[in-house]
Amino acid sequence: MLVIASDHGGLDLKRELMEHLRQRGVEFEDIGTYTPESCNYPEYAEKAARGVADGVYEKGILVCGTGIGMSLAANKVRGIRCALCSDCFSAEMCRAHNDANMIALGGRVLGPELAKRIVDIFLDTPFLGGRHAQRVAMVMALEDK
Repeated sequence: MLVIASDHGGLDLKRELMEHLRQRGVEFEDIGTYTPESCNYPEYAEKAARGVADGVYEKGILVCGTGIGMSLAANKVRGIRCALCSDCFSAEMCRAHNDANMIALGGRVLGPELAKRIVDIFLDTPFLGGRHAQRVAMVMALEDK
């Protein structure tokens, strides 16, 4: 199961993505925000990231105005590899080479159709392992330094 979260700046795109996920038959939990009132993106990013890090969710999708704030906040949680993506190639590589377990998108940056394609690629691309596994392990070891 996936987790999806947004702040007010990403709410409209999150709603579009949730409908897309439903059409694909992807199970997810929406943990907020639910209204366009101004809110604090770190709260939603942390809640989603902790759920992924704790194994409650397999992967996560975060949406704020640019995706930057959500990705920064999520990556502060141990075990998270959240990639900010605005193009399809980055979405593919963040999974194939970096084993990203979360993706952040910008609701004020991406149109809904491109965002849906990016999410599909993120969900459908497997981690290649091999030499990339060693590099991901090196990145994760930075949390202990």
